[in-house]
Amino acid sequence: MQFRHELKHEITTSDMIAIRQRMRAVAKPDPHVIDGKYLIRSLYFDTPEDKALLEKQSGISRRQKFRIRYYNGDKSLIHLEKKSKVGGLGNKVSANLTEEEADRIVKGDISWMRDSENELIKELYSKMISERLQPKTIVDYTREPFIFGPGNVRVTLDYNIRTGLRNTDFLNTECITVPAAYGVCILEVKWDNYLPEIIRDAVGLPHSRTGAFSKYEACRLPVVENQEF
Repeated sequence: MQFRHELKHEITTSDMIAIRQRMRAVAKPDPHVIDGKYLIRSLYFDTPEDKALLEKQSGISRRQKFRIRYYNGDKSLIHLEKKSKVGGLGNKVSANLTEEEADRIVKGDISWMRDSENELIKELYSKMISERLQPKTIVDYTREPFIFGPGNVRVTLDYNIRTGLRNTDFLNTECITVPAAYGVCILEVKWDNYLPEIIRDAVGLPHSRTGAFSKYEACRLPVVENQEF
């Protein structure tokens, strides 16, 4: 399992525009973009006690989360992903799901996962049984991704973050979502062994600081803060 370096910054819209222009000059857009961007829809999983959310808020350095996602409303290719974090390093493993399989998971019909040939699907099944992991909320956003060969660098600009609140109707492209983290843009930089100076300069902002912004956390907070205890 190879971990990659990750840096994340919460930036302004004007910062994003400036970085976009710099990245266009030195890097290539991801080959899967449409007009320089794509739309991401994710469904995040958590325990009834919100383990993943609380670990993020507490700053636990070693943590993981599961999600299902697809791009540009295209349900012909759906990914199950497990994202692991250890300090400033990250790793992601994924497996493909059919639309029917994703729908069954969302609806809690999971017995078939136990006999899957894919280890990640079986791992999610195990955690849905042992930790009562369950779908929590939809997270939508727009991403502009750039790639740079040396260092295997990937730079992404994420914005227009929207939440499904308690809605888990993940496959319904018409389901209602509402803005979360209004006006926030997220710059994320990932690389293997080294970050080339040309990319470091392109994404550099004198007033920004490395942060730990979580789109999942931002999309859950409107719900958590309004819960009655």
